Amino acid sequence: MPFCTGCGNQMSDAARFCPGCGRPNAGAEPAAGVGAAMGAGSAMSAASYSGYTSNEPLDYEVFGDNLQVARLKLKPGQELFAEAGKMVYKTPNVSWETRMSGNSLGEKLWGALKRKAMGESLFLTYFRSNAAGEVGFAGDYPGRVQVFTLESGRSILVQRDSFLCAQSTVQLNIAFTKKLGAGLFGGEGFILEKLTGPGTAFIHAGGDHLEFTLNAGEMLQVDTGCIVAFEESVSYDIQFVGGIKTAIFGGEGLFLATLTGPGKVIIQSMTLEKLRRQFVSPRTGGDERSGLGALTGLLGSED
Repeated sequence: MPFCTGCGNQMSDAARFCPGCGRPNAGAEPAAGVGAAMGAGSAMSAASYSGYTSNEPLDYEVFGDNLQVARLKLKPGQELFAEAGKMVYKTPNVSWETRMSGNSLGEKLWGALKRKAMGESLFLTYFRSNAAGEVGFAGDYPGRVQVFTLESGRSILVQRDSFLCAQSTVQLNIAFTKKLGAGLFGGEGFILEKLTGPGTAFIHAGGDHLEFTLNAGEMLQVDTGCIVAFEESVSYDIQFVGGIKTAIFGGEGLFLATLTGPGKVIIQSMTLEKLRRQFVSPRTGGDERSGLGALTGLLGSED
């Protein structure tokens, strides 16, 4: 039996639409009248057929080096949603609308509150193309774009305020760190963002990015605030740096973030905190940071 590409529900072979979300079954035979209308020479586009959203794989290119732009080439009927203010350009045939996600007023208000807690704006901007079109997105500061192609039900946890854009089939939710110590001193705060497939999602984070694939039980120690993303299977905690002298004069703070496999981890070389320190305070050398600075930002990091 086929599975819905939108919500993952199982469907019968003869079903034309998913009983869970109403999306068309790509493997179903169209009705005779519809088939004739969609035949050769018909001017009807895929987007106008039943008004459904196309879930075809997204055609994209990440352009640039440390000031990257995600260039998304949309097919007819494809729809995206993005963080407000992230668009760089679009072709005229790509329509856009800013709105709150959710069906009821309660869902919209709850979604807006969750996005605010994640460091995002209250509204999301939706982009839809009724013909071949293109739209570009970029971050607000020097860094790189990470792309995640998520299967149905697969999730990735990312740092707050990093979301760029995603296909409309991707779910953007709030996630909380599971351990009190990680929330207090891990550099990411208590709140993370959770992206769940199916679909393609894009995030932006500072500097260059390094990817690690951890085996079961394998551990990686990371400077707090440098975590970009990790899979749900990865355990996230904090660890004291060692001796008092190292904690006070080592310039790395009191704690390190520890990530334990199995799973994929992505870290960044530059955080907003480091970038601010270069411009705000007089420097005496190195990248020194007070150990007591790790006690700030209990509810969330701005990185």
